[in-house]
Amino acid sequence: MADPSPQNTAQFGVHGVQEKRDWPCLTLDEVSAVLAHFANMPPAQKVTWHSMRPFSAACVVQLAGEVSASHVGANMGGQVVRATSCVLKRHARALRSAAMLEQEHAFIRHLASKGLPVCPALALRNGRTALELGNWTYEAFLPAKGQDTYRDVMSWKPYFSTAQAHAAGVALAQLHKAAADDTAPERSANVAGKTAPVVPLVSSMCVVGQADFMPALQQWVARQPGLVAALAHRPWQQDVARVVLPFHERLRPLLPGIKPAWGHGDWHPSNLFWHANTPVTVLDFGMADRTCAAFDIAVAIERSMVDWLALPSCGATAQQAPHMVEWDQLAAFVTGYQHIRPLSAAERAQVVAFLPLVHVEFALSETAYFGTLLQDEASAEVAYTEYLLGHAQWFAQAPEGQELLARLPALLAGQER
Repeated sequence: MADPSPQNTAQFGVHGVQEKRDWPCLTLDEVSAVLAHFANMPPAQKVTWHSMRPFSAACVVQLAGEVSASHVGANMGGQVVRATSCVLKRHARALRSAAMLEQEHAFIRHLASKGLPVCPALALRNGRTALELGNWTYEAFLPAKGQDTYRDVMSWKPYFSTAQAHAAGVALAQLHKAAADDTAPERSANVAGKTAPVVPLVSSMCVVGQADFMPALQQWVARQPGLVAALAHRPWQQDVARVVLPFHERLRPLLPGIKPAWGHGDWHPSNLFWHANTPVTVLDFGMADRTCAAFDIAVAIERSMVDWLALPSCGATAQQAPHMVEWDQLAAFVTGYQHIRPLSAAERAQVVAFLPLVHVEFALSETAYFGTLLQDEASAEVAYTEYLLGHAQWFAQAPEGQELLARLPALLAGQER
C-alpha cells in the first residue's frame, strides 16, 4: 500500500471540506527524522493516513517494529501498552511551543492516573514529551483504543444517535470528576511575576470569567500582537459591547460561585473513539484549559447540539434560520452527565449563562490565526462576523436560539425530556 498522497488530502475548513490545506501533510522523510528523537521508537515504514482536522497536521505511521509505553490509569491496569503504529502531530511553533503542549500532556497524565481512558504523549529520549525543530513542534501518541467513528465528520455536527449523546454525557462527567483535583493554573496565567504568552486556539474563560468584561478583553487583546493586527480595521470594541456584553451581564452575578477546574475544551463526537454506542477513548486535548465544569458543558452543547453549519449567514433573519438544535440529543446528553455528576443549582445557571459566551475567546483567536498567521482574510472574516458575532446574535435574535436558552434550565433540572 502506497503512502496517501499529500496532494490529494483535503482538510476541514470554515465552511466544510476544502482542498487547500493550511499546513502541509507530514512526509515519510519528515516523520522518520522526527521519530528518531523519541525513546524506543522503531523506524517508520510508511504514513497510512492523514488527518483532515485543521490547525495542525497529523498522521498515522506504520512502524517497522513494536513501540510500547507504560500507562498508569486504573482502566489500563498500569500495564505496558504496545503497538506497531503511532500518531504523529505537527504544530506551527507560533501556535504551540513545547511548553504549551506539555501543559496538555500533564493534564492527560493526570486523567490517566485517575483511570480515564486517554492516550498519554510518548516520551522523547530526553524524557520530555514535545519536540521543537525549527518552526515546528511535534508530539506523538500510541493509537487510541476503539473506532474513529466520526473521522469524516466536522465539529458542530451532532451525534449519530441519542444513545451516543447520552454516553458522551456520561464520559464528560467522568472526566470532570477525575479533573477536579488538578491544581495546575490556566494555560495563559502569569507565573512568578512573568508575563506568559496567551495560548491561542484554546477554550478559555480568561476574559468571560472576569467581572469587568470589557477592560479584561482590552487587556487580553493587547497581549496578542497578532490579534491586535487582525482587529485593527474592525470596530471590535463596539461590536462586542453591542452583541456579546449583554450576555455577560447575565453571567456576571454567577461568577463568584464558580469552582475552577480543568476541562476538555472541545468535547464533540469526533474527539472520542467508540465501540458501538460507547466512547472508549477520549483524545485531542489541544483546546483544554482551566475553566470550570459548567463552562465545559456549555462548550459540549455548543459544539454538537447546535448545527452552526446550517446557519445561512450571521445576517440571516429569524425567519431564514433553519432548525438547528438537536433537542433529543441535548436531553440525552445532560441526563447522561447528571447520572454520574449531578449539577448544583448554581452550576445549572452557569451552564445557561455561559452558553452564548463560550465561543468568544476562541473566535477572536481564530480571527488572528486566519488573518495574521495564515494571511487568509476571507476565513478571518468568517471567524469574526459569523462565529464571534453571528453565534451570539443567533442566541439573541433567532427564535430557536432564544428557545434554547429558555428551555435549557428545565432540561438541566430534569424537568423536561
